[in-house]
Amino acid sequence: MKTEKINKRKGIYYQAAGQFEETRFEKIHNIVFKNSNEGSLLVAYEIANLIREKQSRNENCVLGLATGSSPIKVYEELISMHKEEGLSFSNVITFNLDEYFPMDKNNIQSYHSFMHEYLFNHIDILPENIHIPNGKVANEELNQYCIDYELKIKEAGGLDFQLLGIGRTGHVGFNEPGSHYNSCTRVITLDHITRVDAAPSFLGIENVPRKAVTMGIATVRNAKRVVLLGWGQHKAKVIKETIEGEISSEVPATYLQNHQNTTFILDKEAGSELTRNKTPWLVGSPEWTEELKNKAIVWLCQLTQKTILSLTDKDYNDNGMSGLLAQEGSAYDLNIKMFNKLQHTITGWPGGKPNADDTNRPERANPAKKRVLIFSPHPDDDVISMGGTFDRLVEQGHEVHVAYQTSGNIAVSDEEALKFTEIAHYLNSAGEQTQKIIDVLTNKKENTVDIQEVRQLKGFIRRSESYGATRYVGLDDKNVHFLDLPFYETGKVKKAKLSDKDIAIMCDKINEIQPHQIYAAGDLADPHGTHKVCLDALFDAIEKLKDKPYMNECWVWLYRGAWHEWGIDEIEMAVPMSPDQVLKKRHAIFYHQSQKDGVMFQGEDSREFWMRAEERNRDTAKKYNTLGLADYAALEAFVRYYFK
Repeated sequence: MKTEKINKRKGIYYQAAGQFEETRFEKIHNIVFKNSNEGSLLVAYEIANLIREKQSRNENCVLGLATGSSPIKVYEELISMHKEEGLSFSNVITFNLDEYFPMDKNNIQSYHSFMHEYLFNHIDILPENIHIPNGKVANEELNQYCIDYELKIKEAGGLDFQLLGIGRTGHVGFNEPGSHYNSCTRVITLDHITRVDAAPSFLGIENVPRKAVTMGIATVRNAKRVVLLGWGQHKAKVIKETIEGEISSEVPATYLQNHQNTTFILDKEAGSELTRNKTPWLVGSPEWTEELKNKAIVWLCQLTQKTILSLTDKDYNDNGMSGLLAQEGSAYDLNIKMFNKLQHTITGWPGGKPNADDTNRPERANPAKKRVLIFSPHPDDDVISMGGTFDRLVEQGHEVHVAYQTSGNIAVSDEEALKFTEIAHYLNSAGEQTQKIIDVLTNKKENTVDIQEVRQLKGFIRRSESYGATRYVGLDDKNVHFLDLPFYETGKVKKAKLSDKDIAIMCDKINEIQPHQIYAAGDLADPHGTHKVCLDALFDAIEKLKDKPYMNECWVWLYRGAWHEWGIDEIEMAVPMSPDQVLKKRHAIFYHQSQKDGVMFQGEDSREFWMRAEERNRDTAKKYNTLGLADYAALEAFVRYYFK
C-alpha cells in the first residue's frame, strides 16, 4: 500500500462513529482493512507524521507503546522509515503499557526484550527516553514505583499518541475485567484467559506469570490520540462487544467509547462480527452479491430455526431482506437456488468422480487420477483437519503427496524429548551425543532456547509420528516430504520473517510434483501464527509459478485447522465421512503421540485436537442437516482459492 493509497484513506480516517446508517450501532470509530499489513502501514504513517510535526516545532513526541503480535508490523514500518526515509526518533519519548510481574528485563519473554528486539535496537531513540515498567521492583516499593511512573508521563507532557492491542477479555494494557474507569498504573492479577493466550510464548500456562504492572484506564484515556489494533477472527467477538456494546468494567476496552479521538484499526477477520459486516441487511440496503445472498439465507435459517426450503416471503420481509426478495422474485426461487448450491457442495469424491457429469460437482472429473499435494503447516494438521479426505483421496487411487512445511519441534515438550533420548541412550553403546542431550534437558533453565541437537531430536520425533500416520492411511514413504522451512527454525515461539529461501523451497516442491490439486491450511486463528505464515508462503509461491503451464490445471483447496471452521455459506466442497472413517481419522491423529494428552499450543480450547476435529466435523454435518440436507456422521469442509 503506497503513500497515495494512504492519502485516499485519510478522508475516512477521522469520520465519527455512527455517522452513516450502516454504522449506527457503532460507538467507536473504526476502519476495516483487507489485511493487517495495510492497516499497520497507515498507523505507522500517522505516527511518523506526528513525530515530524513535533520536530518541526522543536517539541518532544510522547508515545505510549504496546507489545504482543498486533503492533509488530507497525514497528517494522517505523524502522523502515527510519532507515530508508531518515525518520529520526531523537525527539521521541516512549512509555510502554505494561510488563509481567515478576519478570527480569533480560528474560526473553519480557516486554523489555520484546521492545528492544522489535523497535528500539533499530532506531535512534535516546536510551534515557525509553520507559518500560520494571518487573523486578521489590513488593514494598511497588506502590511508589507505579505513582512515579504516572508522574513521569505527566512530566513528559502527557501521551500524544497511545497505541493499543486488545485481549479476548477486552483488556487494554493489562487492565482486566473489573478495572475501574479512573484506574492508574498499578499491579494487577491476570485473568485466566489472558494467561491461556500467553501460554504458547511461555511454552505452557504454568510458566506464565500471574501478575503484571500496567498503565491504568485513566492513563490511557488521558492520551490525546488512541489507536487500537485488532487482528484475527479470535478478536472478532470482543471487538463487536467493545464497539457496539454498553460501557462496562467487564469489557474494559469499552471505556474508549468516551474518548473523543480513538480509532480502531481492524483486519477483515477482526471486524467480521460488526453488524454492518456480519448482517449488513439490518442496517442498510446492501448490494446483493452471490456471497451475501448465501450468508443472509443461512443466517435467516438459523434465526428462524427453519430449513432452507421452508422459508417464506414473510421471513425475508420481517428480517431486513425485502430488497433481496424484490430482486429475486419470491422466497421459493431463492430457497431452491440456495438449497441446490449447498447440495452440490457435498461430494464423496474430493478428487473428482471419474466418468461423471461434473457440471454441478465441486471438482473436475478429469483427469480421473490426479496428482495431489497436501501442505500441512505442522506435522499433524493434515490428519487433524482433513484426515477423512486424505484417506478418501488415497483410497480412490490418486497420487497423493503430503508436505510438512515446518518441523513442529517447538511443540515437543522437554519431558517427551528426554523420554526418547533415554531410550536411544540405552540402545546406543557409545552414547556421547545422547548423553549430551540428556544433560542439556535435565539441567535446562526456564525460557532458554533449545540447542541445535535438541531441536533436531524434537523434529525427528514429530517426523516419525508423521510417518506412522501416513503409513496408516496407506501412503508410501516416498510421497511424504519434510520441508523444514527456515522461518520456523529459531528455537523460539517467535519466528523469523518469511524469506526468499522459504518461498524457493515451496516452489521447488510444487514444481517437482506439478499437482492437479493443492490442499493447504486456510486457518488463520492458530494461537502462534504458523498457519498464516505457511499460507503466505504458498500464496507467494503460487504467484511466482502461476504462469507455468501445469498451473492452469491446478486447483487450490483450503481447509481449516483445530480452531475455526468455514461458515456454511462459504463452503465450496464438503466431504462426508462414515462413522468408520471418523474412527480411522481419530486413530491417524493418535499416531502423533507427542501432541496427545498435553497439548502445548491449545489456545483457549482445553480439548485435545482429535476431540476438536470430531466435534467440528459433526457440527458441520449437523448444520447441513438442520438446513434440510442429508444427515451425515461428519463433514470436512473446503473453500477454493482462485489465484488467476
